[in-house]
Amino acid sequence: METIYSKATTAINTEINIYLDLINQTNSFKELKTEIFNNKEFAEMFAYGIGTTIDFLRSDYKEYLINEYKRKSALKFDIENAVTYGVYKIVREYVIELYNGANNVTSGFKKFNEQIILDNPEMLPIFQNLLGYSRAQLIKKVGSISDTRISKPGAKKISELLTDQIIKKTVDKNITLQRLEITIEGIVRDLVGRVLFEQVVANALTRAQVPYLREGDYSRLTGVVYDNRADFVVPNEKDPIAFIEVRKSSSRHASLYAKDKMFSAINWKGKHKKVIGVIIVEGDWTQATLQTMSSIFDYVVPLEKSNELASILKKAVDGDESILKWLIEFSISKSQKFK
Repeated sequence: METIYSKATTAINTEINIYLDLINQTNSFKELKTEIFNNKEFAEMFAYGIGTTIDFLRSDYKEYLINEYKRKSALKFDIENAVTYGVYKIVREYVIELYNGANNVTSGFKKFNEQIILDNPEMLPIFQNLLGYSRAQLIKKVGSISDTRISKPGAKKISELLTDQIIKKTVDKNITLQRLEITIEGIVRDLVGRVLFEQVVANALTRAQVPYLREGDYSRLTGVVYDNRADFVVPNEKDPIAFIEVRKSSSRHASLYAKDKMFSAINWKGKHKKVIGVIIVEGDWTQATLQTMSSIFDYVVPLEKSNELASILKKAVDGDESILKWLIEFSISKSQKFK
């Protein structure tokens, strides 16, 4: 069996591909037709993205979805909600499978020998939640462990804890699964931040035939103060035309994130005089913060406008120098009077 994180990663990539197919076939919802919802995966994802439920028993469910979209046109399509609905569904079903597997190999949570723990590291979240420990608390008690591998000493200590604390108790499946919701939510939030938004941007760049490298594809983008990597660099780090940062924020953290991203932009634009700085935003950024960032970044764009941004960057790649707005003069040199 695989880990919960591995299952969630597969699930979110599957759901992202469905979403990308949906927006590609509807021109980012500009060309919505009832036939598109013959695909029930599209229909379900679209429903959750516009914040409604769907009843496939309704003969007019396709028309209903389009009418709801028009009725609530002031609301933007919720990409995160659309994609993660399917992810949560898949992961929750897998967690139940893990629970049932753990119940089976431990004879109804009555037999916790060391070999069972050693042979089933993917069941660690189940055992951890039976004990009522956080991962940090469990590591403090048994040492370094993970749901990919558990050492013999770690397995022995976990076996002893479970034997001492669980055998005499009646395990409540619903309570255990409810506790695991915290684990599931943490995993999905992490994947949304690392995978979902960047994949939407990558799809837009690919469709517009904009060459790019993602953060994991290159070593560094040089700067005045330090070298670092942006989420995307167009077309490459040696001769960059643009860099792209993708960030979700809440209004609470917007100012902090903005300061961090703006200094990175100044650092890179100071080194590469004609590089275009782009930040793609999602979440509840404040208007004041977005306005401030627009004085450093050439483009401050919501995630839903990724296709339009990609078209602009294609012009820059093709040689249009009017795409660049800000030139930043930023350098560091040693004072001639320093002794």
